[in-house]
Amino acid sequence: MKSINFVVLGKQDIAAEFGKKGTVTDLSLYDRKESDIIKTWVTPSGFPDKIQPLLQAINLAEYVIFHVDKLDKFTGEQIIALDILKKDKGILSHTFDVDESKLSSMIKGTVVEKYLKVEQDKLKEAIDKMDSISNNDPAQMVIDHCFDVKGVGTVILGKVTRGKIKQYDNLKLYPTGMDIMVKSIQMHDDPVGESVCPARVGIAVKGVKPDEVGRGDIIAQAGTVSVKSEIELDFTKSPFYKNEITLNQMCLVNVGLQVKAAKFSSISPLKLTFDKPIVFSPGDIAVILKPESTTIRILGSGSIK
Repeated sequence: MKSINFVVLGKQDIAAEFGKKGTVTDLSLYDRKESDIIKTWVTPSGFPDKIQPLLQAINLAEYVIFHVDKLDKFTGEQIIALDILKKDKGILSHTFDVDESKLSSMIKGTVVEKYLKVEQDKLKEAIDKMDSISNNDPAQMVIDHCFDVKGVGTVILGKVTRGKIKQYDNLKLYPTGMDIMVKSIQMHDDPVGESVCPARVGIAVKGVKPDEVGRGDIIAQAGTVSVKSEIELDFTKSPFYKNEITLNQMCLVNVGLQVKAAKFSSISPLKLTFDKPIVFSPGDIAVILKPESTTIRILGSGSIK
């Protein structure tokens, strides 16, 4: 069974035209099964009130559907987020009232400029041409929801980001390092013996309780990820963020689906210290956020060394 995951930005409610609504929090999920492929659309329903769901939704997807319905600072934030996260595979469309020349100038020089441009009524046709993207790396899964199911125990929802996860696999939950065993796997409510990236799955696990699992936690083979309380970035400050960065200044940091409080422990090179450890692989992109900013809320970003 193949899988494809899209993030729907701009006019988010078009996601309902593509799939059936499932889990809804500050991220909303829609999915549809078509013969041998499961397609999932995620929307950052907590955005623009909060900036965090925007980064998390983008990090859950291989492809972007950006249906622009207005040209405001929030459209600008979405363009900046897509660019710094290097999401270069996407489809761009807009409503009839959007000024195409202004939109072109907003996306100039960003990854969004590379997107396939289509009319609104041709979106589904363009989506159907997208292929699944997989890899054979050691197994890894990112968690977005976790809860207790009576008679089953701890159930974790998320996306297999690397390799494959199999029933009865013994894996680790990071950052805690707790041992877990995969009791069963479901894809689109059907039981399966294994799931290959980039599948969205629900797994029943032994070894942890729901209150020991958080969004952004990683399930992986032992020793395949790093867990640290300080990281160094190959940092680029956003040209749109005008304030100074100072030593010991507080911020939020997004890596994958994790959003954690940090402070600047060094400016050059740029280092961040966390209250709670962060899970990453070298090269992962960390995005620094200032949610209270009244202008741009993305301070800058960089790959983790």
